[in-house]
Amino acid sequence: MPETTHIHLLPDLLISQIAAGEVIDRPASVLKELLENALDAGSSTIQIQLEEGGVKLIRVIDDGDGIAHNELALALVRHATSKISSLDDLERVGTLGFRGEALASVAAVARVTIASRQQAGQHAWRLSAEAGATPEPAALPFGTVLEMRDLYYNTPARRKFLKSDSTEFAHCAEAVRRIALAHPEVGFTLTHNGRVSLHMPRSDVRTRAGAILGEEFLAESRCLDAAAGPLRVFGYCALPAYSRARGDAQYVYVNGRFVRDKLLNHALREAYQDLLHGSRYPAFCLFLEVDPATVDVNVHPQKTEVRFRDARAVHQFVFHAVQRLLSGPLATPPAPGAQTPAAHEASSHEPDHPARATQAGRPIFVNRVAYQGSLGIREPASSHTYLAFAQAAQTPASLPPATATIETEAAPLGHALAQLHGVYILAENHQGLVVVDMHAAHERILYEKLKHALDEQGLATQALLIPAVFNAEAIDIATAEEHAEALRQLGFDLAPVGPRQLAVRAVPVLLQAADPAALARSLLSELREHGVTQLLTAARNEFLASMACQGAVHARRRLSLAEMNALLRQMEETERSGLCNHGRPTWTQLSMTDLDRHFLRGR
Repeated sequence: MPETTHIHLLPDLLISQIAAGEVIDRPASVLKELLENALDAGSSTIQIQLEEGGVKLIRVIDDGDGIAHNELALALVRHATSKISSLDDLERVGTLGFRGEALASVAAVARVTIASRQQAGQHAWRLSAEAGATPEPAALPFGTVLEMRDLYYNTPARRKFLKSDSTEFAHCAEAVRRIALAHPEVGFTLTHNGRVSLHMPRSDVRTRAGAILGEEFLAESRCLDAAAGPLRVFGYCALPAYSRARGDAQYVYVNGRFVRDKLLNHALREAYQDLLHGSRYPAFCLFLEVDPATVDVNVHPQKTEVRFRDARAVHQFVFHAVQRLLSGPLATPPAPGAQTPAAHEASSHEPDHPARATQAGRPIFVNRVAYQGSLGIREPASSHTYLAFAQAAQTPASLPPATATIETEAAPLGHALAQLHGVYILAENHQGLVVVDMHAAHERILYEKLKHALDEQGLATQALLIPAVFNAEAIDIATAEEHAEALRQLGFDLAPVGPRQLAVRAVPVLLQAADPAALARSLLSELREHGVTQLLTAARNEFLASMACQGAVHARRRLSLAEMNALLRQMEETERSGLCNHGRPTWTQLSMTDLDRHFLRGR
């Protein structure tokens, strides 16, 4: 029989070590807590010194407000904090650290020493987190120096779970980058084993983003700044062409706090849904500001998860703001060596960083500017077919000279000059040369029109003068008969004409130039795989993208100038026309500067 146990109180040290397990899982967790305390103290420069990946030493030196002599010992006690004093404070948290557990938790599993001096103090005081220790005078200009040595020295079983020094340092460096990205007004220096690894002077949002994510990220990004009532989101969203194989360039902040929130991640994934190629991941750096009373940051000990009072409103706001930013008709990757509209926009209209103010001694985040504009989605292009549009188009040569000049200058993609190998359209605009992948561009146009038509009134059909008959399996014929109504809703009319044959009698007007039999086979395959409900809801966009790809004008097809110009005009009217349905760019710009540089003109 097992020995009878009795309920008893745990020793204080064991309580602290259990609490430390919730907050401290590796050196990077310690560093995050110490940096948040330094920022809450109003620091303008922070130095971080690490040894052996932060396991042997983490030293954080800041120039913040400092800690009073008689409060040093209290700072190491569990649930002691200067940042909240009532339930109202807890419900409107405006600081990064507030639980009052960080220093006590660290001191329970490592050797901790604090030296601090307030600006009004005569000298600094130093205190080690040991039983019976008392503050001693120390030399320090002002601010705080906090040292943590020998992590898990008293819990060796947990130390075995740590990785190599290089791995632990990588996590520490990422913790610094995450915090530094949200606080460009603070300078950061990180050294490891005596060597400087990161040095970021005080700057603005754009400069700090470039220092951490790279200048290429900025060049390939669009600047976002949108607000709706108490919500504001700003930062940078990389164009889909800059997508990555891993999600390692995704930074999201709520009121200055880095988070990994499922709701926000879903909103951003949905905003990029129609633009990414394969299993690629988008890159972004976004700051969401909300009323602190409407978000709970006390969900997780490490404070990387949050809970919104009105989760749906936040989701829709972020989704529409990012989708609208990416839905511009000319969302395109930049031409080599040229400054992109996104870069120009970002430099001209830099989003303000949330200003740090104080309220009852606590830093809070406040908005500086209000967003001017609507979050409504741009109306899609008209539902004319590509061929009908092309037939109605006029070539620039048929217009009066003045009108032709005005049209060229007003049209971002200019007017067509020629077709290259039946694949690319070459056009001239006021900046220089435009090169368009005609299949990719037409694919995007058809896709957006198909979505719009299905949302509005269903897909209009075009009866075929001669039905397209093709051989089919018995399962295909059964599927066509069973889902005849769904097929009509999608613009198709299929009928069996024999035991092993199906006839396509009508197709969607928008796809009349495609191979009817190929479209029908693809549709029947999708129906069998997903079913009617899925095909019209969750898998709808994938299906329409596949249909658009088959219906788009294919390579090697010769187009007239009128057809080429018609395609350019439709691109200018179509959302997300800078990328095809698979995330490939549809066009690029070669400026006169690019061409002059290549041909060494002016040298």
